[in-house]
Amino acid sequence: MEGRRVDKVERGTWGSRVGFLMAAAGSAIGLGNIWRFPYVTGQNGGAAFVLIYVAFVVLIGIPVMIAEFTIGRSTQKNPIGAFETLAPGSWWRWVGVLGVVTGIGILSFYSVVAGWTVGYFFKTLTGAFSHEIAGEESARIFGQFIGNPGVSIALLFAFIAITMYVVAGGIADGIERWSKVLMPVLFGILVLLAVYALTLEGASKGLEFYLKPDLSKVRAGTFAKALGQALFSLSLGMGTMITYGSYLSKKENLAVSAGYVALFDTVIALLAGLVIFPTLFAMGLNPAGGAGLVFVVLPTIFGKMPLGTVFGSLFFLLLALAALTSTISLLEVPVAYLVDEKRWPRRRAVLSMGTLAFVLGIPSALSQGAVSVLSALPRIGMGFLDLMNALFGNYSLSVGSLLIAIFVGYRWGVRNAVREIEQDGTRFALAAHWAFLVRFICPVAVAVILGYILLTGQYF
Repeated sequence: MEGRRVDKVERGTWGSRVGFLMAAAGSAIGLGNIWRFPYVTGQNGGAAFVLIYVAFVVLIGIPVMIAEFTIGRSTQKNPIGAFETLAPGSWWRWVGVLGVVTGIGILSFYSVVAGWTVGYFFKTLTGAFSHEIAGEESARIFGQFIGNPGVSIALLFAFIAITMYVVAGGIADGIERWSKVLMPVLFGILVLLAVYALTLEGASKGLEFYLKPDLSKVRAGTFAKALGQALFSLSLGMGTMITYGSYLSKKENLAVSAGYVALFDTVIALLAGLVIFPTLFAMGLNPAGGAGLVFVVLPTIFGKMPLGTVFGSLFFLLLALAALTSTISLLEVPVAYLVDEKRWPRRRAVLSMGTLAFVLGIPSALSQGAVSVLSALPRIGMGFLDLMNALFGNYSLSVGSLLIAIFVGYRWGVRNAVREIEQDGTRFALAAHWAFLVRFICPVAVAVILGYILLTGQYF
């Protein structure tokens, strides 16, 4: 009993419902919304992609999130331990293993991009974008910045080190405390930036691209990319929400919480698009500009804004902190496994998994121009960071979400899941609809898209 009490203290619990919602939203709200969503949207036709993305959030994202929360709270364990508890002695534990591996894989390349936000915070703070610059100049500055190997690796190390520090301190005093303050402030800054972007000359063309669907631009691959973006943005398929769910009390309404998290996440993503696309078209830049879009576009705004240096510095600082709430959740998954199953002290688990993520992240950090072979991998046609993004940020999440839906729908059973959801007198009014989605719509939709990718050889 004494060992169990110590383990529970090390794992931590949420201090309040608001704290949990902000923490879960913080896990979902991050670079996936503000960095990834705009450029994936730009590469896939704009408004038509947005509609498909929102549909996937509602029909697949929310049901799978409810499933993950339910698995976690029912077992009070990490992904591997959760599947071993609910399906002992079966191969389902490997779904948990996939989640842990995926979390480390995403953390490795995600921290590279997160490090860019820290670097751009200091560049903006020191006046690098205090004057008006053209899109071409901004692109050149960004290219030189990410192509510097020393800077890239140092920023990767710094970001993972900060993540390790917070996770080592536990749940309530780390991610919960930070998220309750930082997420609302980030939202406020995004609103201000969006309002300003909409006043730029030529912004209407960007709004048309972003909000007026052109179904002729929809391809089969558009659905694959929209699904990948929805799962990546909501932190699904890799055990993060299982882990976060394991810290919940039986009084928490899991369905309502999942709805709130998905709503917050989607609003932030859509709001980021209202900042990016009006500015892109006003500045004459390409909406399919790739992974550097947010770092190329936003600096062209700050030089024209009153107190632009202040706003720009604050934006990149808050973007870095939003990314931090995501990297904390990514690191927490393997740490929870080592604490739960291997009985490692939390700090030892954090040190080992953080170090592993840093080492795995070095090739991604060097793939943006510093090392040519990593910038364009032979026979693959993409850089190492892009490859990691495709493998872990899309494929693994899709496979994980598919298997989680199948597990809850058929192996564990929706009746057991609903019984867990309705703990402590909670009523799940949409139980039948959720059961239908998680048993049929979610697995079929994900399987069809994965099948398309395997047959065509296309990636997300």
